[in-house]
Amino acid sequence: MKIGVISADSASESRVAITPDAVKKLRKLGFEVVIQSNAGQAAYYADELYQAAGADIASSSAEVITQSQIITTVNDLSAEAIDGLSSGQIVIGMLDPYRNTQLDSYAAKGATAFAMELLPRTLSRAQNMDVLSSQANLAGYKAVLLAANEYSRPFPMFMTSAGTVKPAKVVILGVGVAGLQAIATAKRLGAVVEASDLRPTAREQVESLGGKWLDVPMSAEEAETAKSTGGYAWTPSEQYVKDQAAVVDKALSNADIVITTAQIPGRNAPRLVHGATLAKMKAGSVLIDMAAGTGGNVEGSVPNETITTDNGVRIVGAANIPSQLAAQSSDLYANNLVNFITTLIAPAGDDASATNLALNLDMEDEIQGALAVTHEGQVRLAKR
Repeated sequence: MKIGVISADSASESRVAITPDAVKKLRKLGFEVVIQSNAGQAAYYADELYQAAGADIASSSAEVITQSQIITTVNDLSAEAIDGLSSGQIVIGMLDPYRNTQLDSYAAKGATAFAMELLPRTLSRAQNMDVLSSQANLAGYKAVLLAANEYSRPFPMFMTSAGTVKPAKVVILGVGVAGLQAIATAKRLGAVVEASDLRPTAREQVESLGGKWLDVPMSAEEAETAKSTGGYAWTPSEQYVKDQAAVVDKALSNADIVITTAQIPGRNAPRLVHGATLAKMKAGSVLIDMAAGTGGNVEGSVPNETITTDNGVRIVGAANIPSQLAAQSSDLYANNLVNFITTLIAPAGDDASATNLALNLDMEDEIQGALAVTHEGQVRLAKR
């Protein structure tokens, strides 16, 4: 049974789905691996490293697809690659399922497509397969470094003979995995950090990392509701949303660096920073919009471009930050995929080997069923 690895179909994507170390793990499970030539080159994984790990090298994506029962990818396959699929093949990757316009094509080919973004993150046995967390962690770290590079002053406080240099004021909007890592990184660089999230329950995490929580007053009833739901199922009142916007607006007006991280699967990213707020910000301040690729948290942000407003604010549309750390992000992503692939293997006893390895596709399984967007000629994804 062979697993295929194809090259990313995008000039802005440097990651690779399977690394040489992951090849070794897959071979121990009983799989063979074939990888498209130079698929790992942008992540500093040369073909020779794959060959040393036991993988075969194919000259094209078409050759990989022809040989493989399971095809791994970073992002969605090209239309040409999908056209080359055969019934019963499996595709695993970050397929952006709610925006993907090719799911009918996967289904028509009889392929089973697994979108890794749909992993139930509350399942303890799924934690080592969580691609969103592994990639967001690195993205939060790198976002701070991108901001430091754009900002014309240092992050930490300096005491010099010419005077005191004040520390940078950093505001993080959105305190998920990426936001928490951004807080930790900015603090390590010496910045003063404030953070906000729609979930009041995130306060404890922010403060544990040394950040200041941008507090929004709420009624006792609303506070109890937010606490009892853990914050995730809480629907804030219109007044709370309005009050939070006012608190954030004031913080951003005094900020040197703003990093926005809020994204909603299947929908455009929520707009957190509007033009009226941008107009109040200081010349030379920097915004890193980590959601630029899904509509943007910041008004006026453009994916993969840096825009300077009339009042001198720099907006960085950071659409694919993990690709800028391709070697490490590929390594973590590959581990996520290997861990998921192990769930597809039927129990084979103590003598599992390439000769008795078999797949066990089970749509009733809480992980497989959640990730499968196409199977047996049908699109399984519920519309949002």
